[in-house]
Amino acid sequence: MEAFLQTVQPRWSDLDPNFHFRHSVYYDWATMCRLEFLKERGLTPALMKKLNFGPVIFREEAVFRKEIEYEDKVSINLQLQKSRRDYSRWTIIHEIKKNEDIICAVVTVDGAWLNTIERKLFNPPAEVAHVFQQMPIDENFHWLD
Repeated sequence: MEAFLQTVQPRWSDLDPNFHFRHSVYYDWATMCRLEFLKERGLTPALMKKLNFGPVIFREEAVFRKEIEYEDKVSINLQLQKSRRDYSRWTIIHEIKKNEDIICAVVTVDGAWLNTIERKLFNPPAEVAHVFQQMPIDENFHWLD
């Protein structure tokens, strides 16, 4: 699979009083990366709304390694680490890097798909499998079932 890389423009408002990036910014960047990947491949918010489903996150974890400074160039990638074969449950990891090659944080999310009418987890439509099959795969990828 082709790597997916998104650049981010750090904002002054992302900093805390110690001039560190707030921890929640890393989660926001990972979410933005994930949703941009889906959107660019046709799994848009409008389509999810039309088909009455959306992603739900069970766990979100960040491991912080290096500090990012305001002037750094920041990029985010994503890789599928685990999934059921129908893509109804999955784990995606994101590496947040500065200056192209320094890993500053790794954000891991475990998620699934929610039917927005029934408010229950469900097996997603074929559009999800089509998009997830295009997602870069982590070197430790494995099927959950």
